[in-house]
Amino acid sequence: MRMNDQEYFRSCIAKERHLAQLLGHQHIEECYESAGTLWDNAQALPQWTRDWGACGPLMTEYRIALAYAEETEGGSVSDSVVSAGATTVTLSDHPNRDRAVMYAIVKEVIRLLEHHHVAKPEQAAPLHPHP
Repeated sequence: MRMNDQEYFRSCIAKERHLAQLLGHQHIEECYESAGTLWDNAQALPQWTRDWGACGPLMTEYRIALAYAEETEGGSVSDSVVSAGATTVTLSDHPNRDRAVMYAIVKEVIRLLEHHHVAKPEQAAPLHPHP
């Protein structure tokens, strides 16, 4: 069941905050005037769940494979899903396919960082690793 727009927006911000913390950003703030933008000191953090320019580098850096499938219940198709690595997301839980895929990629990177002990940097990871 899809959450309302406000809840969905807040869940995206929460995933971005969690990922930023795992990447070493510790002084994260959200200013009322710039709702939806997280800041580490005076630098805006990427909107990984909402912007392909931010999410794409995560996908390549962590080698996230994508796969699409139809979920079935009792032999009939119930919904479409996207798998990003070991993380599966139901497309209908998101506003569109792009947002579902970006959300899945972020969830998978978080899973990798938390559960597979991917090397954590000594300092915060660069916000835009590609020139």
